[in-house]
Amino acid sequence: MLHSHAAPIAPIAAHSLLIFLLQVGLLLLFAVVLGRLAGRFGMPSVVGELFVGVILGPSLLAWVAPGPHGWLFPATAEQYHLLDAVGQIGVVLLVGLTGMHMDMRLVRRRGVTAAGVSIGGLLLPLGLGIGAGYVVPKVLVPDGTDITVFALFLGVALCVSAIPVIAKTLMDMKLLHRNVGQLTLTAGMVDDAFGWLMLSVVSAMAVNAVSAGTALASLAYLIAIIVFALTLGRPLVRGVLRVAARSDVPGLTVAVAAVLILLASAGTQALGLEAVFGAFVCGILIGSAGKVDPAKLAPLRTVVLSVFAPIFFATAGLRMDLTALVRPEVLLAGLAVLFLAIAGKFVGAYTGARLSGLNRWEGLALGAGLNARGVIQIVVAMVGLRLGILSVEIYTIVILTSIVTSLMAPPILRFAMSKLEQTAEEQVRETEHRAWTDTTTSGSH
Repeated sequence: MLHSHAAPIAPIAAHSLLIFLLQVGLLLLFAVVLGRLAGRFGMPSVVGELFVGVILGPSLLAWVAPGPHGWLFPATAEQYHLLDAVGQIGVVLLVGLTGMHMDMRLVRRRGVTAAGVSIGGLLLPLGLGIGAGYVVPKVLVPDGTDITVFALFLGVALCVSAIPVIAKTLMDMKLLHRNVGQLTLTAGMVDDAFGWLMLSVVSAMAVNAVSAGTALASLAYLIAIIVFALTLGRPLVRGVLRVAARSDVPGLTVAVAAVLILLASAGTQALGLEAVFGAFVCGILIGSAGKVDPAKLAPLRTVVLSVFAPIFFATAGLRMDLTALVRPEVLLAGLAVLFLAIAGKFVGAYTGARLSGLNRWEGLALGAGLNARGVIQIVVAMVGLRLGILSVEIYTIVILTSIVTSLMAPPILRFAMSKLEQTAEEQVRETEHRAWTDTTTSGSH
């Protein structure tokens, strides 16, 4: 018999809410402080934000003061899920923003050279990562995880590059206008797009039992999403944004862009692919829809980069356990993965650049730029941990790889670029970039 009046679901308990608000407030406070501190030392702010989790998580606070740590971060799934939910919204919007900043005209114009560089920078680390996945000590692979899925996942984690870190590094070093800077971004975009595709396929294989059927179904869904985006998606996004832009209500464009990204990520999640893939594709559509004044989307960028993303990176750090590195097999596996990640990306990108007709300094600069894994690798690692493909030990190793590679990029880039003369085309582009930054800075104050 059906009851018309179901018992109402109790709201969140007062103590749970208190803990949640304290967690978010403290994580954001520490993330802002340590992010700024990292910036002072010439490091990407993401390094400082990740370190928050290291300080407040199992690596330090749980070890030094187990009592306060247990009170602030109780080991209950419900409490962690609240934090995860905020982090998931943050990461979906962050990946959407990354998609918005992809210059598709640049990809088309420099596509052939960039493809050569990115194929080299993808295949070698992917192959090395898959190989490493098969030889990693079995104690580090979670129980019940298919070794093929684990190996493929490690390959994906090693082959991605991080557009946000690369772009920020190039901007900070005033190298975005240089041909090598543009090529690095383009090759990184190709790497990222491939990374999201692979992540979706491997995740679908992990969730459903591994079979040729599930892999083919995932691939079919991916192709269908891309076809939909190119045919119906683009005019749909353009139309919706145009209507929003006509309104006098401030912030309507921001709200509409956020709705589009969240619904697109829900769509790919529903198909058994990763939510971030939908967000990335939708971001590209918003960015290439044209007719959108970048100033109207600036508030979204501000909130995501200064609030949501730091909370996500801080929670990602909470999942790390650096004390695991005391165990010799974990430390050796970590050093091996780090070496393979760096060598694979450098050698691959350098070889691809040389075969595409670029000189050795350009090859070195491209290798250094693409070696920065940063944000994207962290997202991939979090997905792996959530799906149970990665153990905490391997997750910690992957996050450490992303930090080390992001720190390595600026000094090597600076050295390689000092060996390259600036061309006339680059000088023209520099003038254009300066004019653009002048208008955005004057408009943002």
